[in-house]
Amino acid sequence: MNRFSKRVATGSGLAILVMIVAAWSTFVGLRSKDNSSIVLQGNVDVRHVNLSFKVAGRIAEMKVDEGDRVEAGKIVASLDKSYFADEVRLARARETAQAAVLARLENGTRPEEISQARAVVAEREAAVALAEATLNRQQQLAGRGVSPHQRHDEATAASEEAQAALKSAQETLKLALSGPRREDIDAARAQLEAENAILAQAERRLADADLIAPSEGVVLTRVREPGAIVGAGETVYAVTIVSPVWVRTYVAEPDLGRIRPGMPVEVRTDSGNTYRGQIGFISPVAEFTPKSVETKELRTSLVYRLRVVIEGETAGLLQGMPVTVLVKNGSGT
Repeated sequence: MNRFSKRVATGSGLAILVMIVAAWSTFVGLRSKDNSSIVLQGNVDVRHVNLSFKVAGRIAEMKVDEGDRVEAGKIVASLDKSYFADEVRLARARETAQAAVLARLENGTRPEEISQARAVVAEREAAVALAEATLNRQQQLAGRGVSPHQRHDEATAASEEAQAALKSAQETLKLALSGPRREDIDAARAQLEAENAILAQAERRLADADLIAPSEGVVLTRVREPGAIVGAGETVYAVTIVSPVWVRTYVAEPDLGRIRPGMPVEVRTDSGNTYRGQIGFISPVAEFTPKSVETKELRTSLVYRLRVVIEGETAGLLQGMPVTVLVKNGSGT
């Protein structure tokens, strides 16, 4: 009976040892018998992206549903564009009006306006001549006592008024000949640039009313529906990115010197499919073995995280899928 108990205890000890070794190989890998390869266990890591509009508005159309495959650059949803189109029309009208103002200043005074100013000067010169002649006659008549002094005063006032009107017309002609000031032209040009910027912003807002897929992927979640009011940055779709697909795994420190970025690997799934890949990243920071390993001894061991990039076809690799990574011909060279 004692001999049988010893056998049972020995068998239980061996079973526990086998379980510990299996758990260790799951996260840090085992060397093969010929010491030429490293076997690692990991999980597929597929990146997700939340798609959202850059502008707020009411959703007018949702073009894809959960499970649909989307292509990069394709429109997957649209907002009501009427408000954005009105903003563009208003900004374009203001830009056109300011461009006309700048063109008028740059072109200067038209010849017709200069001719008109000269005609006004000539008219005022004739008025001055008439006023001076009238004033001279009134002075002579007043001197002989024929005309009252009031008419002389009125003639004097009329002459001064004609002189002032002539001076005003002459200054207007000078302005017409010199044209707009450079400062006015610069101010008009700066205002035109501001209107152009406002128009560009309005056009971008109109373009942003379409939600475009940034890369090829599969719709994981459809969060909103047509008619909903959404804010800028509010998630509308959750999409899984088809490429790149990575595998997250860990390697023990003794095997760290036998691998390097760029080394080719094979990735095998439990269903028997095989994929090609290469080591893309080795973490420079040690980590504790993931806590899913329940043995206290393994939990305190330090490992280094690896990222394996899958090359070529990735169909069949899903988020979180457990895989086996075989690093062939591992060496420090």
